[in-house]
Amino acid sequence: MAVFAPRGFPYDRLQAWKPVVSRKLLTSTAVTGGMTLISRISGLVRDVAFANLIGAGSGIAADAFYVAFRIPNFLRRIFGEGAFSQAFVPVLSQYRTRDDGEATRAFLDYMTGWLVLALLIVTVLGVLAAPLLVTVLAPGFLSAPDKFALTVDMLRIMFPYIFFVSLVAMSAGVLNAWGRFAAAAITPVLLNLCLIVAALWWARHTTPAVKALAWGVFVAGVAQLLFQIPFLVRLGLLPRPRLSWRPVHEGVARVLRLMGPAIFGVSVAQVNLLINTLLASFLVTGSVAWLYYADRLMEFPLGIFGIALATVILPSLSRRHAANSHEDFSHLIDWALRWVLLIGLPATVGLMVLAGPMLTTLFHYGAFHGHDVLMSTHALMAFSLGLLGFIAVKVLAPGFYAREDTRTPMRIGVIAMVVNIVLSLVLVWPLKHVGLALAISLAAFVNAGLLYHHLRRGNAYRPLPGWAGLAARTVTASAVMGALLFFGTGALEHWLEMNAWQRAGHLSFWIVAGIVVYIATIVLLGIRPAQLLLRREEGRPDNE
Repeated sequence: MAVFAPRGFPYDRLQAWKPVVSRKLLTSTAVTGGMTLISRISGLVRDVAFANLIGAGSGIAADAFYVAFRIPNFLRRIFGEGAFSQAFVPVLSQYRTRDDGEATRAFLDYMTGWLVLALLIVTVLGVLAAPLLVTVLAPGFLSAPDKFALTVDMLRIMFPYIFFVSLVAMSAGVLNAWGRFAAAAITPVLLNLCLIVAALWWARHTTPAVKALAWGVFVAGVAQLLFQIPFLVRLGLLPRPRLSWRPVHEGVARVLRLMGPAIFGVSVAQVNLLINTLLASFLVTGSVAWLYYADRLMEFPLGIFGIALATVILPSLSRRHAANSHEDFSHLIDWALRWVLLIGLPATVGLMVLAGPMLTTLFHYGAFHGHDVLMSTHALMAFSLGLLGFIAVKVLAPGFYAREDTRTPMRIGVIAMVVNIVLSLVLVWPLKHVGLALAISLAAFVNAGLLYHHLRRGNAYRPLPGWAGLAARTVTASAVMGALLFFGTGALEHWLEMNAWQRAGHLSFWIVAGIVVYIATIVLLGIRPAQLLLRREEGRPDNE
């Protein structure tokens, strides 16, 4: 396996060592990242269509839709892809490792039955309580009755999405545990396709046009679930929902016990976004939308690399824990963190420098005006500062969930959330919406730092040699790349004056130039393909 290690790495200490991460794990990460890349690109196309249809600061439609959409999306990330997945995947991995197929299928049946029941209750309550939810999460809308009413209407249309997408998250967990990463990673593309059709066609036949987007979200939930069913059938793992009351199935009980603390641990970033939405609702019209567009671009590298890497390593870490392979467990985390630095740092620099050109190229059309570009640029630069922290959290948290420790991330998450609230209240008044983005970024580093500290203190993770040299060379290469992009791209005013094709051409050129310069610089600085993460030979093959 070829990976990066700096010159001066103590190779003499590694003569009896071999790679801990196999080609299969690397390939799975690449496949998941590739599928996620397709999803994120379709997401950008979706957001371009949104910006053209509803803009940002020119009316109530944008703020109303993004607040309404954020609520079911928040629940999806917490209860679907978040806390549930982090609790479900380790338990499922243990069933697969230790038990026969019949026990695994029984666990899936009972888990599905309980999940369907809980989702039905949550969905009905959410639809009925839509006005209360909007009041709590966007109290500033109460002073604008039209905006409030539109938000409530769209929330009621979109809320059932949480029912379907949570079942999608469960099926994705099954597919990931069996190594079918591509099918799970490509599924979100369907949401983007449905919303693109809604923005470009359905909106022409809907009054107001923005409600077509709400119906697009509903349809997308159904489409995603139907898409994954054939893959489960092929594996022979399509659940038959069942309920057991006395006693509750052992596997289901374990998932439920793990979920409670996990809700707090994995939802910190989403809670922080909701808090910022609440505060932004009191700012000028457009603030919510500016934060949304900035967050979408920040999520691009986070999703392609951070979430893809976390998705792949969680089942692997769970299997290592189940097999009591403590050394392999630590080495896998080290491998992931090195890639966080190698990819995350230049991505941070590139995102900050190219914030204005990217937002102009993607969104400066139709109802999205130059002022919206400028405001979103400031927010994106603030979000970018926290990108390394966001990615690190995605990689470090599975180190706890794989060991069925959800309480530690919960406690750390609460601390990070309090930090975000305090910083948001302090920074929102002088910096407005930019202060809210900056608060989230700083809280992400607090979260990542505490997760790292507790993994080290618990002896679950021990860094391998070579970190100082790797960090110094990565920082230098990122700085060289950033200088090139800063002086080469020019002022934002020039980008606003270009036509769409000129913007796309210039942006593509500078992205490619930045990547080439970064890679060339780290090679010149002595970073070479080598054994990045190794473990002592144990006389058995690594079959990840």
